[in-house]
Amino acid sequence: MKKPSFPSRRRALVTSVTAAAALVAVAVAVSPATAERSPRGNQRTAGAADGGTVDTGSPEAISRIIGAEEAWARGWTGRGVDVAVIDTGVAKVPGLDGPGKVIDGPDLSFDAPGAAVTGLDAHGHGTFMAGLIAAKDPGSYTGVAPDSRIVNVKVGAADGAVDVSQVIAAIDWVTQHAHDPGLNIRVLSLSFGTDSVQAYERDPLAQAAEQAWKHGIVVVAAAGNDGRGPRKLADPAYNPYVIAAGGQDPLGTLDTADDRVPDFAQHGTEDRPVDVIAPAAHVIGLRVPGSFVDAEAAGTGRVGTRYQRGSGTSQAAAIVAGGAALLLQKDPDATPDAIKHLLGSTATPLPRKEQNAHKAEKYSGHGIVNLARACEATPSGGAQGWPSSLGDGDLDKSRAGEYVQDGEVVLRGEKDIFGKPYDSASMSAAASRAGAWNRGTWNGSRWSGDDWSGSRWSNGDWSGTSWSGSRWSGSRWSGMSWDGSRWSGDGWNGSRWTGSRWSGSRWSTMDWD
Repeated sequence: MKKPSFPSRRRALVTSVTAAAALVAVAVAVSPATAERSPRGNQRTAGAADGGTVDTGSPEAISRIIGAEEAWARGWTGRGVDVAVIDTGVAKVPGLDGPGKVIDGPDLSFDAPGAAVTGLDAHGHGTFMAGLIAAKDPGSYTGVAPDSRIVNVKVGAADGAVDVSQVIAAIDWVTQHAHDPGLNIRVLSLSFGTDSVQAYERDPLAQAAEQAWKHGIVVVAAAGNDGRGPRKLADPAYNPYVIAAGGQDPLGTLDTADDRVPDFAQHGTEDRPVDVIAPAAHVIGLRVPGSFVDAEAAGTGRVGTRYQRGSGTSQAAAIVAGGAALLLQKDPDATPDAIKHLLGSTATPLPRKEQNAHKAEKYSGHGIVNLARACEATPSGGAQGWPSSLGDGDLDKSRAGEYVQDGEVVLRGEKDIFGKPYDSASMSAAASRAGAWNRGTWNGSRWSGDDWSGSRWSNGDWSGTSWSGSRWSGSRWSGMSWDGSRWSGDGWNGSRWTGSRWSGSRWSTMDWD
């Protein structure tokens, strides 16, 4: 396995959610000779007499590094806890295909007109993250919280295109519906970020995440992948209320004494560093055969036929989110502030020599998540008193110069994807009351069905989706459709995206190599 390089264009990866903050996993090349096997295979104990190294990207190694195995042995597996994943959707590949493992919330992506892809991940990023959190495929692949449940809220299209207004709408939905009958959303995982050019106190995206936190949801956000010095964290990770997850590179061993922050991982500033770090280098995740990323990777980065290898603080955020689910099963009455304090106070600090040797380590937060230690402690205290975000700033400042576009039409200014004027002050005020959604309507437009019936969505899915006919600047959304594409359970049949293609800003701006 070659050591990955991080090209100079990495800056483009954390520019915005519309560029998917490029917290997209970056695949690391695997030898063509790699045989089909479980990612648990071919393991050796670090420090063995033969001097061998361990595949620290495997789920088995990750569970050891962060102490998840010890937490499982005590019975803490995330049972009863729902983790909302706002991403590119979730494909029900093995490990995520068990009964009730994934609950599909609204599909707010540009894919929504195509019924064949509603909620499904035709891109590949969201499934990778969901698997790290909650996959349960005994003997093959196990996520950090294997008995937790994923609530899938899709915002990223097949090619990764997404606007910041869609992400805000998705967070508002999670906040408002976290405890609907049959749901218990206690954790929100956000493996993306923007390069916002306004303070978190005014940023609409940062405010949405903060409101989820203040309504009892532990929000874990990726720090970003632009680690060229003390650069501020991505938005919404830069909001000090949420948990900012930075990256850790185990350097091929299970012993944390030699760990460091990888060069690509943002670590923040002295005023707002990351809170904790978690494995982010060469991580093995679930692959979506035939997805956009799978096609882009063109075979590199694959491990056998079921897995993909990648690096990024996306992975770290998902791993920390899974850890939070374990702690909330153990202490269901714990507040988000208490969980954040517990994760930080029990983390394993990086070695001082590493901190001195690498400037990035100065801002490694409290250190590496240690769930074994955290499960021995009782969450308490840690009440935060940061200035609240009003969220009355500009959408365009959240976008930070990265826009989705349809042909010559670019989505700019203070308007959402339907072209409706966006009054950030009034929408943020509604979010603070957990009332931004009204039966499928957000910011005056009908986005998707919004009716919960008992413990199931009516007809097992969302109803009332109303995208057709919505226009802005002469661009018709209903022109987007899938041409013959169907998910068959293990891959896509037909994979051409036709009609209006949103380009320029997408999740996979970094190569999978």
